[in-house]
Amino acid sequence: MISRREFLSATAALSALGGFGLSGQWARAAAQQTLTEDALLDFGAVGNVTLVHLTDIHAQLVPVHFREPSINLGVGPVAGLPPHVTGADFLKLYNIAPGSPEAYALTSEDFTALAGTYGKMGGLDRIATVLKRIRSEREGKVLFLDGGDTWQGSYTSLKTLGQDMVDLMNLLEPDAMTGHWEFTYGAERVREIIDGLPFAFLGGNIFDAEWDERAFDATKMFERGGVKVAVIGQAFPYTPIANPRWMIPNWSFGIREEEVAANVEAAHADGAELVVLLSHNGFDVDRELASRVPGIDVILTGHTHDALPEPVMVGKTMLIASGSHGKFVTRLDLDVQGGEIKNYRHRLIPIFSDVITPDAEIADAVAKSRAPYEDELKRELATTETLLYRRGNFNGTFDDLICEALLEVREADIALSPGFRWGTSVLPGQKITVEDLHSACAMTYPAVYRSTMSGKMLKDIMEDVADNLFNKSPYYQQGGDMVRVGGMAYAIDPEADMGGRISEMTLLKTGEAIDPGKDYVVAGWASINEETEGPAIWDVVEDYLKDHPVVKLAENRSVKVVG
Repeated sequence: MISRREFLSATAALSALGGFGLSGQWARAAAQQTLTEDALLDFGAVGNVTLVHLTDIHAQLVPVHFREPSINLGVGPVAGLPPHVTGADFLKLYNIAPGSPEAYALTSEDFTALAGTYGKMGGLDRIATVLKRIRSEREGKVLFLDGGDTWQGSYTSLKTLGQDMVDLMNLLEPDAMTGHWEFTYGAERVREIIDGLPFAFLGGNIFDAEWDERAFDATKMFERGGVKVAVIGQAFPYTPIANPRWMIPNWSFGIREEEVAANVEAAHADGAELVVLLSHNGFDVDRELASRVPGIDVILTGHTHDALPEPVMVGKTMLIASGSHGKFVTRLDLDVQGGEIKNYRHRLIPIFSDVITPDAEIADAVAKSRAPYEDELKRELATTETLLYRRGNFNGTFDDLICEALLEVREADIALSPGFRWGTSVLPGQKITVEDLHSACAMTYPAVYRSTMSGKMLKDIMEDVADNLFNKSPYYQQGGDMVRVGGMAYAIDPEADMGGRISEMTLLKTGEAIDPGKDYVVAGWASINEETEGPAIWDVVEDYLKDHPVVKLAENRSVKVVG
């Protein structure tokens, strides 16, 4: 079995570098000299099957900065268990040295300083290099599986309705994928793309709403290394709730545990020696599913953007979490004998873009794909003095910026910004470009609404979102982080029951308690209602930045976690 210390062979040396407080070009050069592509990719193969997993890339074609959350709370029996461990606690749990490349890639600790040392991560051309090396080492044994949230999340993917990602991912030759945000391009567009894919799109939990028949294939059987492998696809079960139902009116989703169990049983009956669930359920849902459905050997989980350097075992089922935004690729070697996993080796490979050589073919294809939009992508909107990031249960500075724009431009008392997990980070001192802004809001229903809501309605909305995030039953957790709020403070008790989590709601501009019977002007975006009208969120933020060319955000202290 692989040791957690094998994650990066150069960790100890780089930790020493970090301890001397090197900065700027000297630290970057020292890091790159010590950390090498061979060190990152040297593996020591075992067994007869290799699974390569990429998920939640959110259409990021080039290297990015992406800060992991500092707060990721679990409730009930999963409180304090991975992935609900962050920061210094995460480093301690996995024996990771502060200041090391692991610490930078996997936590928010000293993120800004370490970003200057280790640089950006991801990039489809670097991922291609990793993939080609694995395939060359393990010829005939590799399955490359895409966990979804692939076609959405960037300026170019929005402009091409996902076509840039489809074309470029086709060059990487996945064997199968499933989906979530893909469906926000609408049923007609999704069907058009899927019908043209040269690989399997799997969604065993998606049914035709009228005829109650499966809308997509559930399972694809492969032979790798002499082993018969069944891959079962599980799309995000709450797509018509978290995203607009009107975009996909004829498809129904759901966890459909009984269907998963039936698909697993059918795969074994068909001779599968290894059963893999390619899932976009989210980690806690998959952990629960693994405890209830026997016969799944590996769950490649997605949606919640968790990056874990070790598998989590639930009975005999192995859960693999591969992060997001192209920061990581998982390699999992399996020794499968007689229908059982006898041995394995796992590595969450960090895609350090300054270390891994870009694949020339994919780099050229990416450049050509972006060329028609390059000038607009690089157009500068403002300079930030504050680290802009999104991830975290309760607030992120990028959404603080969005809320400030909503309050000012739309002349609102309160602003609401959805707790999406996707969106890259911008370092202090950097320009905010059109590409940066769209990485936080490029979507097909961007209209900004301005309406009145009673204090009671606001409380109900907050309680509903909190229950989606903190329900003690994972099957009722519908994804995302807490809605971001501008102009209002509140307290939240994640362990409380529905209706009792939110308290101390206060209008910041007056200091008065929110009155349940009083109406307030509220601005927000990403409403799932079809009739929503208003300017696009990126236009509202750009208008705000014209009057605020330097962004400096005060620390957000408006959310108090209690209990």
